[in-house]
Amino acid sequence: MPISAVVKKTIDIPEGVQVRFTKESGNLTVTGPLGNLSRTFTNPKIRINLEKNNISVVCELPKKIDNALLGTWHAHIKNMVHGVAQGYEYKMKIVYSHFPIKTHVKDNELIIENFLGEKLPRKARIIGDTKVKISGDQIIINGIDIEATGQSMANIEKTTKIKNYDPRVFQDGIYLVEHPKKKI
Repeated sequence: MPISAVVKKTIDIPEGVQVRFTKESGNLTVTGPLGNLSRTFTNPKIRINLEKNNISVVCELPKKIDNALLGTWHAHIKNMVHGVAQGYEYKMKIVYSHFPIKTHVKDNELIIENFLGEKLPRKARIIGDTKVKISGDQIIINGIDIEATGQSMANIEKTTKIKNYDPRVFQDGIYLVEHPKKKI
């Protein structure tokens, strides 16, 4: 597959979302109805251009690594725009068969009590501005930053990982049921 002289990927900016980019510092700020996100993008070969209704990520004469980085930047910016416009939501389910699990949120941690009858509670860290809501046996995780919400969900799932028991018998835990759908 021949590499072209200029590679350009664009992201459409939805209505109600504003984007600011400072070329000197490489700081990109995306503001929308749900909040704002900021990230630094610096590379001498890759440029970010703002136009009226879209953002373009451009690289001239890219090598393989430059092309990969261009795709990564494109994905990050696309996730930022989607996050401030619509947000991300993960749904998890609390499953237990031996001991009833009690959960509650305190500060920036999800406290899981009575997991497999343990005396000490397990704690899962909630990252950034992620909101965690507990409704019966469901946990709903909302946020505008896909990395923070995804990491918070992973922390919760990892906290209830069972060790030293047969997972076919002990299926207790908190599991991901539904994740955000991506539009490509």
